[in-house]
Amino acid sequence: MDGGQEHGAHGDGGGDGGGPGGGAGPTDTVITGADLGAELGRRATLVQFSTAFCQPCRAARRVLAGVTGLVDGVAHIEIDAEAHLGLVRALGVDRTPTVLVLDARGRIVRRATGVPHRAQVLAALGEAF
Repeated sequence: MDGGQEHGAHGDGGGDGGGPGGGAGPTDTVITGADLGAELGRRATLVQFSTAFCQPCRAARRVLAGVTGLVDGVAHIEIDAEAHLGLVRALGVDRTPTVLVLDARGRIVRRATGVPHRAQVLAALGEAF
């Protein structure tokens, strides 16, 4: 559906966090709401790349949804990686779940793979604010 299309995401996609405790730091990559097909959060956005049969993706969804319920101005956007291959390639997503933490401008401030812990997500949001 999305393969081959160019997106507004630009800059260095940064390294893979290697696990929920890891996470690459800030990059110059900026992602827009148009890239994701949804509105970014007022203060920050949690972008989760998932696939249909990914069990860890379900757990990550629960953690991220819980955090967005606790923190005002934070949006959680889940992207079907298989349906958005152009965006997946542009951002260097090579496994699911991959979570990107965006600041209010859409700049990637943290990136990790695997199921994050709530405390890790909250700490990453502190970097985004």
